[in-house]
Amino acid sequence: MSVEAKSVNTIRILSAEAIQKANSGHPGMCMGAAPIGYELFAEHLNFSYKNPKWDNRDRFVLSAGHGSMLLYSLLHLFGYNVSIEDIKNFRQLGSKTPGHPEYGKTDGVETSTGPLGQGLGNAVGFALAEAHLAAIFNKPGYPVVSHYTYVLCGDGCLEEGISYEACSFAGTQKLGKLILLYDKNSVTIEGDINTTFSEDTATRFTAQGWQVLRVPDANDLNALSKALTLAKSELSRPTIIICNTNIGYGSPLQDSAAVHGAPMGVENLEKTKEFFEWNYAPFEVPEDVQKHCREIAEAKLAAEKDWGEMFEKYRAAYPELAQKYDDYMHGPDPDFRTLLQKLDFSKPEATRSSGGKILNEIAKVMPNLLSGSADLAPSTKTEIKDGGYFSPDSRTGRNIHFGIREHAMAAICNGIQLHGGLRIVCSTFFSFSDYMKGGMRMSALMNIPVIYVMTHDSIGVGEDGPTHQPVEQLIALRSIPNLKVFRPCDGRETAAAYIEAFTQSAPTVLVLSRQNLGQYPGSGLKALAGGYVISDVKKPQVILIATGSEMDICMEAQKLLAEQNVRARVVSMPCMEEFERQTAEYKQSVLPREIKARVCVEAASHFAWYKYAGDCGEVICMKEFGVSGPAKQLFEHFGFTAQRVVEAALNSIRIAKKGK
Repeated sequence: MSVEAKSVNTIRILSAEAIQKANSGHPGMCMGAAPIGYELFAEHLNFSYKNPKWDNRDRFVLSAGHGSMLLYSLLHLFGYNVSIEDIKNFRQLGSKTPGHPEYGKTDGVETSTGPLGQGLGNAVGFALAEAHLAAIFNKPGYPVVSHYTYVLCGDGCLEEGISYEACSFAGTQKLGKLILLYDKNSVTIEGDINTTFSEDTATRFTAQGWQVLRVPDANDLNALSKALTLAKSELSRPTIIICNTNIGYGSPLQDSAAVHGAPMGVENLEKTKEFFEWNYAPFEVPEDVQKHCREIAEAKLAAEKDWGEMFEKYRAAYPELAQKYDDYMHGPDPDFRTLLQKLDFSKPEATRSSGGKILNEIAKVMPNLLSGSADLAPSTKTEIKDGGYFSPDSRTGRNIHFGIREHAMAAICNGIQLHGGLRIVCSTFFSFSDYMKGGMRMSALMNIPVIYVMTHDSIGVGEDGPTHQPVEQLIALRSIPNLKVFRPCDGRETAAAYIEAFTQSAPTVLVLSRQNLGQYPGSGLKALAGGYVISDVKKPQVILIATGSEMDICMEAQKLLAEQNVRARVVSMPCMEEFERQTAEYKQSVLPREIKARVCVEAASHFAWYKYAGDCGEVICMKEFGVSGPAKQLFEHFGFTAQRVVEAALNSIRIAKKGK
């Protein structure tokens, strides 16, 4: 047996042993796709195990994240900081080898994957980022940015709707350095995929503008290598390599659903070892395999060394461009506070319009900022003026036409952000955030600062009706850990929201209005605290709390209450997540415990507000879907009026007095 074949079998056995020890995992893909992983890492993938974040490395994404032990076995064999003890601790609490690959936990893992199709979308983002940066920085003889993105997916990834969106986009954009390896084993948890997935995949990808290659038997390393070489030579379109594999290859459970998502059992593992004539101790890597893979990994270090030497010559030939590259890839973001304080917010204005002005001011000092929309930039106001549009003919364009592909847009933006060197903003109508939630959740899980601009934020959308009027979306996004949701009430709060978004490592959602809103003297950078007193009185009797467009209502109610000699403090709460991070002393200064009379107002779901309303407070929110009609009439119809706030405030005061 050749050392190459023995290396493939090592990957299979290591994976199966780790899954059996954990009594949890997915051995089937690891065993069937092991030749694909080996051939890619050994012969085609440029990487540096000593510097896993080397700028010009090839990116590898395991979109079928349930096959994580395949990736961990590869990382171990090729020198990454994944020890045999880490392999033994697969799926254990605190280990570097979690059940699905997690960004930031394991060297060599480019993105968190597991929800099928997400990794494929991420890979499209990696490829887009490479193409954009290459167009800016590469010069004849100096391929500063020149790498491939490889993604390994299974049948499940291609069944997910996100894959259609992402692959259609990639084909349209002719992302020729994107190579998809399709592990076609034709088995899912429920059995043979022909009951659910009988389409002609090759024809589908041809129609989407991809080159289609086939490897009839993935155990043929030579055929895999030839296909990968051919894929790399085709730069005018992405490539899919359809690799026929056998799930659970070599085990008694081969080609069955039983080997997809559960350990194969001790007896079947022993029979598998007999099939491969494997006579080594558990978790033992044969010496010749270890030597072979480490020699390959050492040889690959030369690519990083050569790139570094080339870059120093590039720096001498193009010093300004080299400095710009350093700024893109490793420099800090500018401080926008002084810049944004110069903007004029003196007239009523929709926060989507304020956001557009702010975004363009930021874009002037942040050349590595890209912005994209799901076909709605004219409405979301997120186009970078004079930035051009990214396309096969204009790779330097700073705006991205994602088309009506919200789910893929979120996943692609995750890939752009993860690639390095770029910042990304994407936008659509807030009600369509439901289509994006899978990708947004992954942004939060990975703690990466993708910025989501969601406009048309409430029943204020008006005539478009309940399908376009978000009600439950605010509470849904607020419930996601690590995701900051800002709903600003005016231009200055919108500026603060953008400052927060660009200075945090976490993702941020900016929820902006379609209709014009007032501008408030008390607003501004205080909004960075998440909640603050925007209009105060001496010895307040009641606190009115609102976000976004409902601030107008509370400000008017404050005046009406004053006419009745009732003192009302108005608090703006643009970001609950940020407010909750403040000290107890600060929160007490904004919402004193002794002031129990409170009214919370927001034209969205009521679920988030009871903690601030307390036992004596009133909540004026939406408890049903909206209806079609002019926005002003809708606010009156659903009780979002100053007079109702006044009545609620007076009632809350009465309840608080009784409570004493």
